[in-house]
Amino acid sequence: MIIKILLLIVFFAVMLYIGYYSRHQAKTVEGYVLGGRNVGPWISAFAYGTSYFSAVVFVGYAGQFGWRYGLASTWIGIGNAVIGSLLAWIILGRRTRVMTKHMNSATMPAYFESRYDSKTLKIVASAIIFIFLIPYTASVYNGLSNLFEMAFGIPYIYCVCMMAVLTCVYVLMGGYTATVYNDFVQGIIMLIGIVIVILSVLNGHGGFMSAVRQLSEIPSDNPITMGQQGAFASFFGPDPVGLLYVIILTSLGTWGLPQMVQKFYAIKSEKAVATGTIVSTFFAVVIAGGSYFLGGFARLIDVSLVSKTNPDGTIAMMYDHVMPQLLSNLPDILMGVLIVLIMSASMSTLSSLVLTSSSTMTLDFLKGTVMKKMTEKQQLWWLRAFVIFFIAISVAIAMNPPTFIAQLMGISWGALAGAFLAPFMYGLYWKGVTKAAVWVSFIYGVGLTVANMYTAWMSPIQAGAIAMLGGLVLVPVVSLLTPKMDKAMVDGIFACYDVEVDTTTKNRLPDEEDVD
Repeated sequence: MIIKILLLIVFFAVMLYIGYYSRHQAKTVEGYVLGGRNVGPWISAFAYGTSYFSAVVFVGYAGQFGWRYGLASTWIGIGNAVIGSLLAWIILGRRTRVMTKHMNSATMPAYFESRYDSKTLKIVASAIIFIFLIPYTASVYNGLSNLFEMAFGIPYIYCVCMMAVLTCVYVLMGGYTATVYNDFVQGIIMLIGIVIVILSVLNGHGGFMSAVRQLSEIPSDNPITMGQQGAFASFFGPDPVGLLYVIILTSLGTWGLPQMVQKFYAIKSEKAVATGTIVSTFFAVVIAGGSYFLGGFARLIDVSLVSKTNPDGTIAMMYDHVMPQLLSNLPDILMGVLIVLIMSASMSTLSSLVLTSSSTMTLDFLKGTVMKKMTEKQQLWWLRAFVIFFIAISVAIAMNPPTFIAQLMGISWGALAGAFLAPFMYGLYWKGVTKAAVWVSFIYGVGLTVANMYTAWMSPIQAGAIAMLGGLVLVPVVSLLTPKMDKAMVDGIFACYDVEVDTTTKNRLPDEEDVD
């Protein structure tokens, strides 16, 4: 217990010091929200990766999908690395930085306003972010609770409050700069920790080959295997279609999430794009691949430890208990490392979410709408006030979470990425996207997600994946059938890609000495 407490104290001290150290970078709105668009390659890469993967992935998704799909759940991690990191950086990274800088946009709603000449779009996008980031934020706390109670015997409520207060303090002090530098430290902890934990768990089951053999011997009369012998140790698992939906949601979803895309806004130079692409992909391979690979051995634990009997006699799985139970026999020192790993993953994602929500409400909703004139000082005050507000409301929801954390995340990702992904991505490349197409995407993504919440005619995972894919089809189709936007305005926006450095900005971000 002493070792675990000491590790946490050191971890907390480093986080707070970074917040204090970064306070000088948070004296302007752009500094507080984007770090002055001056974030280097390694910091950008780790900020992207740590915002991507939280306790929701390690505890909720790895546990649930490892139980359902066995070792084939590792494909989810591979998809996260290739689609969610590598392709996201290649397709979105440079163009996002160039266009948002040109339009002076600091948030995703501001991008929609400037790109599609509609203040109403900005306000509606702000509302969507406000509503659907909250359940995701709450799920981050919930993902940590079972592990923390197991390791320290501390009630969930104290764990939630401690993490909320600590995150709130360093985000209030240092804003985006404190967040991304903490992300860098937390990312290193995650990389080291996941490797140690995987090796320890496999060693506890006799090594890798022994663990795979045990997994292959699970009886084929299990309903999910449909009679397949050794399905949970097979290449595609017992349900390849269900697995594909998960890969689409968790991988393609990052392309439309405001807290992820906003990392591209702050890129410093072309070097940051090249290095960030490689480092963030490597990070995803290790963290996501490692988490889902480890979750693939979930069925080696006793099912009675992660299930309960309902009053009607049916058995209900408690998926959020799967990973904690799989890791319950780790030595104290490794349990301490694991707790710090999960705290790192959770706090990095939490800080990114609340900063995104705060900047959206202040810059896109209050400024120019509710308060017609806001000074720099007033904007900074409201930014910090909304940080406190979002953390408080997410804590309130986390105290009584409505469902499994995987479902909470699925709802949030489905609505946000379903609404934003297509109009954001197409808007970076194609002049022909129309305002009507953006509205259709917003209505379709949110409408499908909300309708499915009440009808439950498919899982939140399936609904989220279909919302994203549907938007990619609807936006170009509707754009071809609806009135075009003003050509001069659109040409003026796309002129940002033709600024000359030693090439055009279509191919390389300008360094500071090239252009301002």
